[in-house]
Amino acid sequence: MSDSVGESSSMNNQPSTINSNLDVKKEQKDDSKVKIENEATVQGTLITEGQAQVCFPGSEDNVFYNPVQEFNRDLSIAVLRQYALDQMKKIDESFVGETFLKPGESYENGLNVLEALSASGLRSIRYAKEVGGLKNIVANDLSSSAVESITSNSKMNEVSHLITPNEGDASMLMYQHRYKKKFHCVDIDPYGSPSPFVDAAVQCVADGGLLMVTATDMAILCGNVPETCYAKYASVSIKTKACHEMALRIILQFLQTSAARYGRYIHPLLSVSVDFYVRIFVLVHTGKNQCKGAASKLSMVYQCVGCHNMSWQPLMKTVEKRYLRAPGPPTDTKCEFCHSRLNFGGPLYSQPIHDLEFVQSLLSSLDNPEYGELKTEKRIRGILSVISEELPNCPLYLSLDATASLLKLSVPSLVMFRSAILNAGYCVSLSHCHPLSIKTDAPMSVIWDLFQGFAKKQYPDKTWPRPLSDKPTPADYILSRPVIIQADFSTHPKGNPSSRMQKLVRFQENPEKNWGPKCRAKANVRRNKTDRQSEKKKPRLEVECSEVN
Repeated sequence: MSDSVGESSSMNNQPSTINSNLDVKKEQKDDSKVKIENEATVQGTLITEGQAQVCFPGSEDNVFYNPVQEFNRDLSIAVLRQYALDQMKKIDESFVGETFLKPGESYENGLNVLEALSASGLRSIRYAKEVGGLKNIVANDLSSSAVESITSNSKMNEVSHLITPNEGDASMLMYQHRYKKKFHCVDIDPYGSPSPFVDAAVQCVADGGLLMVTATDMAILCGNVPETCYAKYASVSIKTKACHEMALRIILQFLQTSAARYGRYIHPLLSVSVDFYVRIFVLVHTGKNQCKGAASKLSMVYQCVGCHNMSWQPLMKTVEKRYLRAPGPPTDTKCEFCHSRLNFGGPLYSQPIHDLEFVQSLLSSLDNPEYGELKTEKRIRGILSVISEELPNCPLYLSLDATASLLKLSVPSLVMFRSAILNAGYCVSLSHCHPLSIKTDAPMSVIWDLFQGFAKKQYPDKTWPRPLSDKPTPADYILSRPVIIQADFSTHPKGNPSSRMQKLVRFQENPEKNWGPKCRAKANVRRNKTDRQSEKKKPRLEVECSEVN
């Protein structure tokens, strides 16, 4: 369904009443001798996104377009451009020093790309027209109408020499490429969970290949139904304000454990949570010795139900290339701060979820005028800037507003509270998942000391630490603790992050009314050989489209 859910940051795309005739009898290239006869006309819609134009016939049974995920496709194009350039430099020394690969050409040593769930083929067409260094793109879909759409749209955009439409089951196609003719890049963008496709995907990617995965089942990943999360991803999700980063770490854990079964391991390049989905880019490598360290990258987590403090329990630890069982548990049966019970979840991927060097190269590529401007480039630049500032070794984050609400305090200024953490001698950053997030290496005891200092500043007439009441709440326990670190709220030079000072578009507002994932498209799947033969006898259609600007 890949392109049936979509995204756009600065989208104001609304269907217009512009009418244009699309002549499907376009001139074919020498390698295509198909003669197209026009015997019927149907109504449709012409979508323009990036450098691609895609026509959708006006039938309910056909694939649909959601403009809200243009950001997803733009970001994927930026990542694939950079990855293709890096790979071409490794393969061919003549490309060393190059900063641009011309799109639309088939490179002899280029990348073989698979879009496993192509729908209309919009994403594959955009890859063909906007990403250089490619050799071939296999655009697969189980729906016969989707494959017809891919074929006609590829010809209309004059990229049929790069795109190979394929009708078939995505998993079966990937399993067929487990041993021979592996893909350099596999893109999985399903409707809902990617879990049915991951086992095949981690096997059909070439060594050092790029795997791009989207998941839209955020209710499951964010802790609403932990039993379903375990069934799909072999991880128990917990309810936390950092649920969107937790969703990323659950998917990465699932990719890591799936790859490890076949002597492979992952290296995350970029992991992004935006709007109603997560998008993850990882490299898949082969190495049995490295696979032994897979358990050291995963951790269980204990979460207090009162103050939401978290304690991490690694599954294993690595000491001088030796793999040892990790000691535990990291906490008592009740929270040390508010004496509430604990919830248990995981395993989660507890290592860095971004390659900061790759993120910087992505930011630099956005300044290359030869690539042209992506429509959602401002938002891409903003999110990548926040990610480049994230602390890599601090999993999950605190929500400043939720923590203040727990203590029944007003929300402190972001700059002021960041400054207090920095003045206490610890590091701090934002998370791209939440505008009022705090990622820090400071222990929770320090965070509670700072909040108590803020409470004293807000209510100077009260007694601090606060005496316990007869029936103390979690807030009472926390605010009655003796203070060890005295809060210094004077503005620190790094208190205001660079991405915030530049006023970059970091967090998206609602792009349009009633936005979000659309209903699932109705697939037209050919059931047997007779159906296939009858479909071939049907006349090709001339599509009259109304354009969407």
